[in-house]
Amino acid sequence: MTGIMATPPPLVVALDVPSLDGAARLLDRLRPAVQWFKVGAVLFTAAGPEAVRMVHAAGGVVFLDLKFHDIPQTMEGAVAAAADLGVALLTVHCAAGPRALEAAARAARRSARLRVLGVTRLTSAPGRGGVVRAARTALAAGLHGVTAAAGEVRAVKRACGAQFLVLTPGIRPAGVDAGDQVRVATPQAAVRAGSDFLVVGRPIAAASDPLAAARAIQHEITAAWERRARRTGVDGATREDGAPPSYVAAGIEGASSG
Repeated sequence: MTGIMATPPPLVVALDVPSLDGAARLLDRLRPAVQWFKVGAVLFTAAGPEAVRMVHAAGGVVFLDLKFHDIPQTMEGAVAAAADLGVALLTVHCAAGPRALEAAARAARRSARLRVLGVTRLTSAPGRGGVVRAARTALAAGLHGVTAAAGEVRAVKRACGAQFLVLTPGIRPAGVDAGDQVRVATPQAAVRAGSDFLVVGRPIAAASDPLAAARAIQHEITAAWERRARRTGVDGATREDGAPPSYVAAGIEGASSG
């Protein structure tokens, strides 16, 4: 028993809209029920750092998903800039190589809050080849975790340790069209696999009632987490392998579903 009050893995809602005004409307509808928001390439290209500041002003926590993939010096500078923005999570591509990943990890140390995740393989790509190998490279370079589909989470945790963060995109409630995603999973499946963060975009943003859609997914996440807790008999305070939830152990602020 860790003595840490466990919470379900956070729902991260993707603000994948092409304007700051559109993102602001979605953010306003979802706060305060949702705390974590993804700012990705679409919104950041349209609005830049102002999108991050907008989420922070609303009391939200930012996952900056820009998937940096460049030479070490550029990676270090980009991660340092993200640290200065105060984001909580940031993605870089594992394919950039060990030296670039080490530079990213070095830059992340300027922020006590920032956690850098390596992108292993996009969930729009078929197959699982190389995910664990990429995760090991990220771990060796000093990154805090990786992104991986739900079906790969257990293998990553076995290879890199229970405290190594795994963020899972491509989350789709049962019966929802996968769109251009290939390696998708329901919220329940991702929680059962041990994902530390679940990212949902279109099933919420495109819903007629985004807030109701978000709350339904949060309910599914919480129900799946509670079922795991009953199986372990530790009130959800540890994972099935005996370790505390990774996002808690990593000291990430605001790590809860709502």
